[in-house]
Amino acid sequence: MSGKVLIVDDDASMCDTLAAALSRRGFVVATKTSAVEALALIEEQDFDVVVTDLHMDGMDGFAFCERVAANRPDVPVVVITAFGTLETAVAAIRAGAYDFITKPFDVELVRLTLSRAVQHRSLRDEVKRLRQQVRASHGDDELVGASHAIRKVADLVERLSDTDATVLITGESGTGKELVARALHQHSRRAGGPFVAINCAAMPEPLLESELFGHVKGAFTDARAPRQGLFLKASGGTLFLDEIGDLPIGMQPKLLRALQERTVRPVGSDREEPYDARILTATNRDIETEVEERRFREDLYYRINVVRIQVSPLRVRGNDVLLLAQHFVKRFSTESGKPVVGISTPVAAKLLAYGWPGNVRELSNCIERAVAFTRFEELGVDDLPEKIRDYRGTDLSVPGVEALEVIPLEEVERRYILRVLEQLHGNKTVAAEALGLDRRTLYRKLERYGEPAEREKAPPP
Repeated sequence: MSGKVLIVDDDASMCDTLAAALSRRGFVVATKTSAVEALALIEEQDFDVVVTDLHMDGMDGFAFCERVAANRPDVPVVVITAFGTLETAVAAIRAGAYDFITKPFDVELVRLTLSRAVQHRSLRDEVKRLRQQVRASHGDDELVGASHAIRKVADLVERLSDTDATVLITGESGTGKELVARALHQHSRRAGGPFVAINCAAMPEPLLESELFGHVKGAFTDARAPRQGLFLKASGGTLFLDEIGDLPIGMQPKLLRALQERTVRPVGSDREEPYDARILTATNRDIETEVEERRFREDLYYRINVVRIQVSPLRVRGNDVLLLAQHFVKRFSTESGKPVVGISTPVAAKLLAYGWPGNVRELSNCIERAVAFTRFEELGVDDLPEKIRDYRGTDLSVPGVEALEVIPLEEVERRYILRVLEQLHGNKTVAAEALGLDRRTLYRKLERYGEPAEREKAPPP
């Protein structure tokens, strides 16, 4: 079985030699001499298998494997290296490699290995297709919307369906972070297992520790019987830690150890117990600021932030407001038994004009109330809550944004920051002062925008 192959090696002659040999055996081959360039190409094009050297300048093969496994888990990676020790092989597999070949290698062995990898991906794609077919037959509509923002989230959920990577879900309160977590679970190979959720801000530290890790009989005054913690209850499925940014500082090293070791120690016990659960977390806080101000451990932040999904607020999702409104009308009319079929045009205008500070949760409550109040088949303006019915929006023009263009606030900020930098000839120290930011915050934002943050241009003479 042949397929499309990407070869990654900082030795250009090795790339050319292997590419020529594989092309003669029916593979379509592309090559890159940099892991960073290869990652960019994988985002742009679809490959059936990736072949990489382990020891490369810049990003090495281990880090490259981890990045591919996190961002494109559907693409198998085959590692080739001259250091054929068992420890190297195990490290490569742990980093996400599909298979391992040592130098010097026989080209026919490489062909067979790549053919198996292509077949492996084909089978995974078929399993994913069947899984989608089953979900469709059950009316799976957990992520409602057609905007770029929600489609991006849905695409990430789908791409992460074949991996157990830890995911950090961020966004304002009410945007649907738990819904995204449930979608990640339902789309995963753990869908048949339990989905266990806990709000880390909802209970004091001692009780939270007992809830997460369990306790033995007599561990504290009211511990009359042993209790299994949520890590163990979620085995075979997913554990969702909501409001992770509010986790008490004393609990953070204990959680870090549990995530690193994949074991938990019940309160009052001296025995570690292994668990098998995928960990998803969510927060509405600016978690980077929490780290900088030492309210959240940096090592724990990196442990939970393997893959990040940002859920956009409802106010920047355009007509998704109307799609969600119709979705909620259908749900609540069915639950209440009332023959409500939709919303009127004036209601649609009111819903689009309102800013939705409570996001999707507020919209859901609004429609539930309106369905309860209405006496007609269509929701009318009088059925809406007073603050939405009487809301008067403002028309703000933003420099650099077309009058009819609706873009996220983060994009407005990005354009403004880059414009200030341009006006100040790239001097980031002066730009940070002018923007009212400290330099570290500005550098972090520039890195997120894909702009270099380490060099400053000299001002013109």
